[in-house]
Amino acid sequence: MKFHNLYITTNTFEIYQKVTSLLNVIPVAETNDFSLWTYQVVENEDVDDYFVNVFLDLIEPNFERLKILGVEKDDILIWQFYKYDQQCSMSFNPQEMKRFGESGISFNVDCIRKDK
Repeated sequence: MKFHNLYITTNTFEIYQKVTSLLNVIPVAETNDFSLWTYQVVENEDVDDYFVNVFLDLIEPNFERLKILGVEKDDILIWQFYKYDQQCSMSFNPQEMKRFGESGISFNVDCIRKDK
């Protein structure tokens, strides 16, 4: 399984709520710590990667509004967690990667072997 997380540093409950309202998606509610807003997309093995477009479609039209809230591009991170059995292999669409690179958003990948 692949877990794609969009993280936005929000620092306060007020900014957390405003980001939720602005992006119009429900964040993952893991704790009562509102300093980090998190939205997650989960994919099965047989589904193509599309998270880049999903996340950038949320973020790109709202860069200026996020900046008004005090959220800079450095406060935004996309992180992919990939749980694998046999081999950790990934491929990314060149057009999506170009779009991703032009956005200025950081991207991390972690590969984690599933427990047997």
